[in-house]
Amino acid sequence: MEMVPESEIQDEVILKQQREIEKEVAEIHPLIGNIQPLTCLLKEYMDDPIYTNKLTKLADVYRSLRRVRPDGNCFFRGFGFSYFEKLLDNEEEWKKFQAIVMGTKDQLISQGFPKFTLEDFFDSFMEVVNRLGGEGKMDAEELSRIFNDAGTSDYLVVYLRLVTSGQLQKEEDFYQNFLEGGKSMREFCQQEVEPMYRESDHMHAIALGSALKVGIRVVYLDRGEITTSPPEHDFPEDCTPSVYLLYRPGHYDILYK
Repeated sequence: MEMVPESEIQDEVILKQQREIEKEVAEIHPLIGNIQPLTCLLKEYMDDPIYTNKLTKLADVYRSLRRVRPDGNCFFRGFGFSYFEKLLDNEEEWKKFQAIVMGTKDQLISQGFPKFTLEDFFDSFMEVVNRLGGEGKMDAEELSRIFNDAGTSDYLVVYLRLVTSGQLQKEEDFYQNFLEGGKSMREFCQQEVEPMYRESDHMHAIALGSALKVGIRVVYLDRGEITTSPPEHDFPEDCTPSVYLLYRPGHYDILYK
């Protein structure tokens, strides 16, 4: 009888454990949750004086939050839902965004992204964007259903990842300064931007905001001095924010003023 290498057995065990964790996370956390008062976070950190103080200060500026599933896609999913929700109430901005997104497919194809694969994600993304205004406009409830349907929601995330990758590579000379470890920009995008479930940082935010002309403000719930308010950063720099996200180590949720 042929023996199965121990490394393969270990890989299978790890994959099984990973699938079980993912299933548990999916059962506890919807992809996009309902709006909750920001003070709900105080209960989570009631034994942590630093976070309690910072959240109290944060509650003076922001009234509520919407949780996003912590699956590594939370930045892109949170950005997409938050901005699409805003566009439902702003016809003029929706038309501008629609035109910007229309141009992204040809831009990405010109950069060498495979047309056949790209079109599928672009069409799904555009189908949702087209219904954020005009005659066939959806309501907020339908938008929530779309973002909580794993198939559609993940397609939206994939396209946002591709747009981000395209921007990083198009402006490689600028973004190369942020890279560490001797990776090329293409390698970084293939390993850290385009794959699902990879976490995002400020470089992803700058690139996505720049590509789609959308200002993003990230509020960082950090462990700095207890008396200070959580720091805020806008991406790209000097933008007018349309999307507000709360960052806790490794995770983003949506904020509302």
